[in-house]
Amino acid sequence: MGQSRSPLGVADLERLAARGWRAAEEEPLGEWLLRAAGGFTGRANTALVSGDPGRPLPEAVDAVAGWYAARGLRPGAQLAGVRSRPADTAFAAAGWPRDEDVLVLTAPLAPGVPDGIPVELAGDPDDGWLAASGYLRRADAGTVRAVLTRAPRVVFAAVREAPAPAPPVAVARGVVTGDWLGVTAVTVAEEHRRRGLASALMAAVSRWGAEEGARWVYLQVTASNDAARALYRRSGFVEHHRYHYRWAPA
Repeated sequence: MGQSRSPLGVADLERLAARGWRAAEEEPLGEWLLRAAGGFTGRANTALVSGDPGRPLPEAVDAVAGWYAARGLRPGAQLAGVRSRPADTAFAAAGWPRDEDVLVLTAPLAPGVPDGIPVELAGDPDDGWLAASGYLRRADAGTVRAVLTRAPRVVFAAVREAPAPAPPVAVARGVVTGDWLGVTAVTVAEEHRRRGLASALMAAVSRWGAEEGARWVYLQVTASNDAARALYRRSGFVEHHRYHYRWAPA
């Protein structure tokens, strides 16, 4: 993967990524996007703050709070890039604490070369895939599966030590939106790390994305995940922008 920069700006890439990780319920607030999915993941249960909400920022903060409270969810907002700073200030003024930065990394898509590690690809996640992802610790299987599969072109990659139904030891998800591949849920069991499984997953998902017509790839990684950031840097990814969440006071 080369070092050339992404052709999309922050707002457009965030909207594209939102289409690859769809909430069960979505509603616009001006140019912002309110999203709810039973509380499973910040991306599917926060307001995507991008552009003009169509009202003064303090009123927009109140509208976000009311929308999520009406659904029994803790109100949250996803704020990306420097253009979200005025809104970020408004949420901070309302007493909403923030989480750590998440880095959005991008690269031109280059199909990965098989390295001898077998990677299974499927259109739906089986129970073993869901368990290996760790998502079942955060929501029930129905909610998790609904969010993960709510996209027309999606794939679930798995590495197993033995044939199915043996559980996977490493998993990843890929989704193609337009000419972009989004890679999420890259998870390797702790006792199987440093064996190249994450690289094998990335290569297999990249080949699938290229076959689906993708030309670029994006992924997200928390700022504190040094091991993952090093892996992606070696693979040619560069930082496109950062975002963080703010949450209404508990």
